[in-house]
Amino acid sequence: MCIYPQHWGFPALTEPSASPATSLGVFEVRRDASGCSMLAPLQTGAARFSSYLLSRARKVLGSQLFSPCGVPEFCSISTRKLAAHGFGASMAAMVSFPPQRYHYFLVLDFEATCDKPQIHPQEIIEFPILKLNGRTMEIESTFHMYVQPVVHPQLTPFCTELTGIIQAMVDGQPSLQQVLERVDEWMAKEGLLDPNVKSIFVTCGDWDLKVMLPGQCQYLGLPVADYFKQWINLKKAYSFAMGCWPKNGLLDMNKGLSLQHIGRPHSGIDDCKNIANIMKTLAYRGFIFKQTSKPF
Repeated sequence: MCIYPQHWGFPALTEPSASPATSLGVFEVRRDASGCSMLAPLQTGAARFSSYLLSRARKVLGSQLFSPCGVPEFCSISTRKLAAHGFGASMAAMVSFPPQRYHYFLVLDFEATCDKPQIHPQEIIEFPILKLNGRTMEIESTFHMYVQPVVHPQLTPFCTELTGIIQAMVDGQPSLQQVLERVDEWMAKEGLLDPNVKSIFVTCGDWDLKVMLPGQCQYLGLPVADYFKQWINLKKAYSFAMGCWPKNGLLDMNKGLSLQHIGRPHSGIDDCKNIANIMKTLAYRGFIFKQTSKPF
């Protein structure tokens, strides 16, 4: 069962005559007895939200005020409308989610060499990461590289058909060792190695970071960075939130949340976008993400 937030907050607003630094309060969306949404001022201390701003915001949102509760589109549309009418420069980035435990979520989904029957060892051929802001659940940065396989350098027809990755996309690309070095450089540039910044990887299953990466690194004699040793399995998070296990992974999760699938299945970067979209939807509904992996 999903936990729905009690309200969606918006940033503090000011009247034209007020000092720019004067906070008059924030909006909240309250649910009435019939289950519909209504816009109301959220009081902060002695400050009261003025009737001027409240009536102005209600005029902007119009029929949006009567959308069903718990629907992400309501918050998104309302945010865009308010922003377009001067209610803040970046309203979308300020939507109030329940506080998450992490500053950033690092969404990762490998694609690897494969065949039927399976080849051994498998090698990573696509290495995408999306940096998801834990407060806004928006994508802030992307790392995406293809990787040259060395044990089985020629991709099989099955692999190309499954992943959409053709031989020309991996030929001449960096080795896994070089890609891991670039990941570390990207992590540093994004401030993710700062000990005061809490981040965690998110994958669709445990295979990527429990099996694939450590297995290939062991085969090649490469170390595995500590930040790859803890993660959130989105399938487990989804099952905690929705009360059912997504047997078909992203397809079932998108269907269960009434989301459109983004891009091509088994494209690493597209799978990451789907994971991020599912996370954002669950966060809108009040779900708090927690580490699911056990310490190595």
